[in-house]
Amino acid sequence: MKRLLVTSTVAVLMANGSIVSAGNIEAPVVTAPPTAPVFVPDTYSNDWSGFYAGGSIGFADVDEDAAAFVDSGATYGVHGGYDYDFGNFVIGGELELSGFDVSSGGTNVESVARAKVRAGYDAGSYLPYVTVGVAQLSTGGALTGDDTGPVYGLGMDYRLTDDIRLGGEILKHEFNNFDGSGLDLDATTAAVRMAFEF
Repeated sequence: MKRLLVTSTVAVLMANGSIVSAGNIEAPVVTAPPTAPVFVPDTYSNDWSGFYAGGSIGFADVDEDAAAFVDSGATYGVHGGYDYDFGNFVIGGELELSGFDVSSGGTNVESVARAKVRAGYDAGSYLPYVTVGVAQLSTGGALTGDDTGPVYGLGMDYRLTDDIRLGGEILKHEFNNFDGSGLDLDATTAAVRMAFEF
């Protein structure tokens, strides 16, 4: 009787599909637990190669060793140049003309024209650089003349957009025996600059 009951139960279960043969058993699907996203630092480096042109506003301090001329005032100017990006190193050349609002003892500092070489480091959106070149200072009034001398300094450009640079620059100018006058003029300028690339 017991054997008949077991056999009948197995037959009924097989008929209903409740017992599946071992060959039809599928392996369970195992899903991996979610993982935290991996931070990948931005290694994008801007290419600083190309022409640029723009303007500047700033401040100048002009003095003479014997204190015959000491004054400071505003500056404004235009500049243009070309940079070539070698990867981590950037080199370029620039021409600049700045007007001065500086006068002392009846002498006016009218303008400074500069031709400079720039060498900098490509730090992605930033371009810190050193610059050196030659400058021509023009004066009017009691001491009218012009003379050339060395100019050197530091600066930094920041890429605001793909086409716009914003930066700053500090320059030192030296004019010994200015235009044969016996005066040694020095000028220090600090300027905020903006330029468009093309």
